[in-house]
Amino acid sequence: MSQTEAGVAKKFLYVNRKAPYGTIYALESLEVVLIGAAFDQDVSLAFLGDGVYQLVKGQDTKGLEMKNFSPAFRALEDYDVTKLYVEQDALAARGLTEADLVVPVEVVGAERMAEIMESQDVILSF
Repeated sequence: MSQTEAGVAKKFLYVNRKAPYGTIYALESLEVVLIGAAFDQDVSLAFLGDGVYQLVKGQDTKGLEMKNFSPAFRALEDYDVTKLYVEQDALAARGLTEADLVVPVEVVGAERMAEIMESQDVILSF
């Protein structure tokens, strides 16, 4: 019997690479994460490239005529989703710091991000 069959949750990593608006990827990712967490999976999120913009505080979406969903990231903790990783180079390249983000994250270098990815059972990229 595998560990999953024995009741041990699989490790899912959701990789977010897209800016929060202009496509459905960011919102869809968040919804899938919340669903997976509701089913007691071991859920982690990684934010790479423009994906870091999903977590920026104070987003103003009025001109886009879209709802700002960034406050929904605060609900992740209620679902025991506390492993959020942001690529250090992605933050720096966009002039952002950890203090600019709406939720606590672990800022990691490329080598550590690769280790995190290697340790997962399933990786879904958005």
